[in-house]
Amino acid sequence: MQMINFLLLGFQSAAAFIMWVLLFVAFIALGLFIERFYYLFFKCDWGTGAFMSTISKYIKAGDFDRASKYAGTVTTPLAKGVMSVLINRTKGPKAIKKAVDEVFLSEGPRIKRNVFLLNTFANLATLIGLTGTIYGTMECFDAIANAPAAQRAQQLAAGISITMSATLMGLLVAVPCIMAHGLLSGKADKIVEDMDEKTTKLINAVEE
Repeated sequence: MQMINFLLLGFQSAAAFIMWVLLFVAFIALGLFIERFYYLFFKCDWGTGAFMSTISKYIKAGDFDRASKYAGTVTTPLAKGVMSVLINRTKGPKAIKKAVDEVFLSEGPRIKRNVFLLNTFANLATLIGLTGTIYGTMECFDAIANAPAAQRAQQLAAGISITMSATLMGLLVAVPCIMAHGLLSGKADKIVEDMDEKTTKLINAVEE
């Protein structure tokens, strides 16, 4: 509760503009995180185990047509890689490899798109908070140097409030952004690695 009070004081201080900028950055980062989280955890990686189990069942039965039709009904990047292998299985290893590489070139950037921005927002929030810190420190020095003795304590307290509120707000935005970046970056890398592993195993299976 005390932390919230400090933040509210920051919005009412001379550094209110900096606080609102930090809040704006926080909302953008939150929106980006929600979109990327949904895309990576649900659209890219939902039902992967069941999908590969069904594909393996069709391939073991030698029913490549049904496997291709089933892969075509799934929109995950892995399904697109599997589809490219199945469609080009009769054209030779080079054609299969080329088709799979094309899928990686198109889907890889989509998987990792904009994840790096979370790290950028973390750095930006830290620097904006530091700007507020410097501004508040300048207010403190100005109060010591120029304010009348009766107002000096009040202006000094106001400057310290600006300093602490901006720093706190900047860190409260930056730390979750760093954590979100680590989570989404790791998930994106795992999806790409799974695509590489499973398409390679599938290529070996259809060439046997």
